[in-house]
Amino acid sequence: MEKPNHQDLVNILSNGLDRLEIHSNSDIQDKLITFVYILEKWNQVYNLTAIRKLEKMVTHHLLDSLSVLPYIKGAQIVDIGAGAGLPGIPIAILLPEDEFTLVDSNAKKTRFMQQVVSELKLTNVRVLHSRVEDLPANCLYDTVISRAFAAVNDMLRAAGHLCRQDGKILAMKGMEPIEEIKDLAAGFKVDKIIDLNVPGLDAQRHLVQIIQS
Repeated sequence: MEKPNHQDLVNILSNGLDRLEIHSNSDIQDKLITFVYILEKWNQVYNLTAIRKLEKMVTHHLLDSLSVLPYIKGAQIVDIGAGAGLPGIPIAILLPEDEFTLVDSNAKKTRFMQQVVSELKLTNVRVLHSRVEDLPANCLYDTVISRAFAAVNDMLRAAGHLCRQDGKILAMKGMEPIEEIKDLAAGFKVDKIIDLNVPGLDAQRHLVQIIQS
């Protein structure tokens, strides 16, 4: 099967953003598609994602990441266990005035993210090669987010100390994680669980929003 051409990918992205009611322009869309191209190139050597097809990268990575955009709070955001820069990089492209910190303990993944930041000239993104547990408690963020990082309680134990008192923690999940949220770590409570509808993705997606109790 032939690879989709650039315009095909732009159309998938543009239609998906419209359905998500996310305003964008050609510069934003070009950066998002370029990110996918870089990911596909690196993926051939470093196996950063199991998804190989460009059009699926647009739906399963870009649109999936951007589906949480309305729930990002404040100007300081940290993406823990950021992996291939998801969801942090797509969101940072849409929110250029906010500051993003992408944290991962895997060196090849942080090298990839640094390459993306360099090629796309993302001045609002910094990449940290670190275990999230090792980040100092005085580094506080308005939003702490993760996508498939760990079970909710494991996430809270590892990164709960990074959230400001009035901030929020967002855990991106597939199926609704009912068992995971039954007994949350001390000091936290579930504020809401949001059912996400990702264009082009025929699978359940939920966002668990957690605040300090």
